[in-house]
Amino acid sequence: MTLLALEFPPVSRLIEWKPILLRGTPFAVNKVVLLMWAAMIIVLGLFFVVGRSAKLVPTGAQNLVESIVDFVTDQVILQTMGPEGLFWTPFLVAMFTFVFICNIFEVIPLIQMPVNARMALPAFMALIVWIIYNSIGLREQGFVGYMRSTLGLDLGVPLGILVILLPIEFVSNILIRPFSLAVRLFANMLAGHLILATFAVLTAALFSATYIGAVLPGSLLAILFGFEVFVSALQAYIFTILTAVYIGLAMHPEH
Repeated sequence: MTLLALEFPPVSRLIEWKPILLRGTPFAVNKVVLLMWAAMIIVLGLFFVVGRSAKLVPTGAQNLVESIVDFVTDQVILQTMGPEGLFWTPFLVAMFTFVFICNIFEVIPLIQMPVNARMALPAFMALIVWIIYNSIGLREQGFVGYMRSTLGLDLGVPLGILVILLPIEFVSNILIRPFSLAVRLFANMLAGHLILATFAVLTAALFSATYIGAVLPGSLLAILFGFEVFVSALQAYIFTILTAVYIGLAMHPEH
């Protein structure tokens, strides 16, 4: 009787991809970059086509787009920013759709790589959000007013506590906030990717040894695929709603 040998691929093989185009240059393009471009093209193409052929009674792709717009408007913008936040509808709708498509690549056969499992894209998007909400805060409140609201100077705390509170508020609101926004998306998508890869290797190994032995891990793998679809949508929603919250706080510090 021989023991079943399992060879799990290293993490580097699951998230690192060799350059496909422009190898050996600073502009080298790999699979992840191509998927990011594909997601951008899908988002732009979807909204462009629907916008050009919109009908009074929505059907097909128009129905999907209007559902996305209604969801972001009702469940994100109006809940966190109020009616004044409707100005940000195009930006937040595009962000939600783009993040979701980048995530959902994880469960598409022959692709099976969530773009946001690489830290570069979540960090870049978090940087954009950081620049936007800080710019809005400075514009709406002025430098002094924005610093007072951001650092908690308007809370009326005693001087002794304020000395401790200032560095905490600065680090949490100025430095950690965009970092946590990026890491939350990256870590969840990477964890899901690793779990799917682990169960896929286990299922393939057991299937090659005994068909019956692969039933349980194969069933779990199918369930995990469905769960990752939910996670992909959930992480897109969390990233979008936190962006709306940060912009709303910059616009209305009293909230």
